[in-house]
Amino acid sequence: MLAELQAISALDERVLGTHPITALAEIKRAMSAARIAADTWAATPIAMRVALLSDLITAILADIDAITTTIMSVTGKVKTEVLLGEIYPVLELLRYYKKSAERILAPCPLSTSPLAFPNASAQFERRPYGVVGIISPWNFPFQLTLSPLLTALFSGNGVIFKTSELSIPVGELIMQLVNRIDLPTGLIQHIIGGAETGEHLIDCRPDLVFVTGGVATGRAIMARAAQHPIPVILELGGKDAMLVFDDANLTRACNAAMYGAFSNSGQVCVSIERLYVQQGCYSQFVRMLQEATAKLTVGHGTEGDLGALTSLDQYAVVEAHYQDAIAKGAKASSPLQKQGRYLHPVVLWDVTHDMRVMREETFGALLPVMAFGTEGQAIQLANDSDYGLNASIWSTDIHRAERVAKQLQVGNWAVNDVIKNIGHAGLPFGGVKNSGFGRYHGAEGLRNFTYTVSGLTSRSELNDEPNWFPYSDLRYLQMRGFIDFIFGDGFVWQRIARNWQALQAFRGYAQSNARQHWENFLIFLFRRRDY
Repeated sequence: MLAELQAISALDERVLGTHPITALAEIKRAMSAARIAADTWAATPIAMRVALLSDLITAILADIDAITTTIMSVTGKVKTEVLLGEIYPVLELLRYYKKSAERILAPCPLSTSPLAFPNASAQFERRPYGVVGIISPWNFPFQLTLSPLLTALFSGNGVIFKTSELSIPVGELIMQLVNRIDLPTGLIQHIIGGAETGEHLIDCRPDLVFVTGGVATGRAIMARAAQHPIPVILELGGKDAMLVFDDANLTRACNAAMYGAFSNSGQVCVSIERLYVQQGCYSQFVRMLQEATAKLTVGHGTEGDLGALTSLDQYAVVEAHYQDAIAKGAKASSPLQKQGRYLHPVVLWDVTHDMRVMREETFGALLPVMAFGTEGQAIQLANDSDYGLNASIWSTDIHRAERVAKQLQVGNWAVNDVIKNIGHAGLPFGGVKNSGFGRYHGAEGLRNFTYTVSGLTSRSELNDEPNWFPYSDLRYLQMRGFIDFIFGDGFVWQRIARNWQALQAFRGYAQSNARQHWENFLIFLFRRRDY
């Protein structure tokens, strides 16, 4: 087993640093420290947690250029891509939870039936799991580490996170940022290594595991977590569909397709990887795509749309999908060209669903285009996938576009826009099918990093209750009458009349301090609309 890992720049392949792999014994010590810190953090009022974590906005803005440079060097992204795809979403999420976390996590009182639960109150609350283990990917190492990390912290948890072995300097950058905040010692910890280190993290039994990665990685982690067992949230791959109807604004749709398919050189889980275009505008739209693709620039000059490949291993998948499509009759805007770590984007058309490029996640700068006839066919084609992460629908008929969107088997959708919906901090994000399960972002995302505790408080001074022992045939008849009174047919007065004898078992509720509650209940009954 390797004892250390080298961090390599995706821009020029120079060594950025050498890092010791975190040993199992160190992870165990980190888990012990995180548990102590998490207890302190969970006891910290939500308002104080929010105030402390919100300071990260200032810390990021103060060093935004240096942060951009580090991420660009590690990932190979162009700097505008870093700003918009890595930094902005984190700031947006921080701002959203700064405004909303206290409300979202507040205890929730519930109404109680004055007959079944007299003089009682009910509520439920959210409690943090404890320590969350986060395993993040190499394609967006800043955003896809910090987003779940911050969500876990806002909801009161400690965190141990492992970045991809391709993204170690970004993990160090994150630690430098969070160390500027006055947090309990050991609350956030970074471990270094590959798949085996991730296995060690899970075997140290965090209370929740959050993973962003491919399907194979998700299955392996889920199987490992099941041995303990530990709940998991999986944000896995996608094969996102873009549906363009012939009444769409084709210029806007074409520009969106360029961004949706080729941003970050296609290394985005919500990249457009299947483009379906209605037959009436198919030929015209394919020509527009070819012309637009030819204008895209590659590199890190003063202008550059597509940066370098973060992982050269991914090129083998892109090449295999390209060659398979060409062999099966697809046409291409150009040969597949890779210059060093830079891959030129390619449009493929006349593709079919028996081609790998339409079935498997490519994660690279290929855009396959296929024609459809009817609305129903478009929906069928889009749903014919093992994945279900995101989708976009393009039409000037908003009613139709939203009707189609609501029939797609995805966790997220957008009409007349692409990818941007994922950046909305208030919208829960996650997939269905092989794209995973669980959500982050929004209120639902924050609550997913907590568990629910429910409570009922009785203030009754009675010595017993009608549902307590002893049981008898008489008690059976009384309770049967009570159930018919609550749930049976007819007006209230009819249900009272036919169950009057059974309801005498509840007369005790009118005694002592419960008398007012009984009187209020009778007033409630006789004011009901069904009386």
